[in-house]
Amino acid sequence: MTFSPAAADTLIKFFKDTKTGPEDYDIIFTGDLGRVGTLALYELCLKEDIDIRCRHSDCGTMIFDLESQDVHAGGSGCGCSASVLCSYIMHRLEEGKLNNILFMSTGALMSPTSSYQGESIPSIAHLLNIRTD
Repeated sequence: MTFSPAAADTLIKFFKDTKTGPEDYDIIFTGDLGRVGTLALYELCLKEDIDIRCRHSDCGTMIFDLESQDVHAGGSGCGCSASVLCSYIMHRLEEGKLNNILFMSTGALMSPTSSYQGESIPSIAHLLNIRTD
């Protein structure tokens, strides 16, 4: 399962609503799309002429060693994003190395009933703009 469509939709709508683009932010973090989901996110954004590749970092790929661990599409989005936010990101914000970031966690709206009925599992993305000024 990849949450890339929810992440792309949320990010694209945010840029349109705020009349901003990737260049307006120090970095754009996603929770844990992993390698597979990150590539899908790039592809979906590029369809809207939005290139985030030079400004994006995925918390899951920051935590896991893609060469020695069999991660594929990633681990836990809430775990990866919380771990990276409370350590790496907060320290950089406090040090002034980051001043204006987008932080997006992704996840699934799990329903045992829907799963048993063969329904799809909707994904969701929550986006925060964190600024130090």
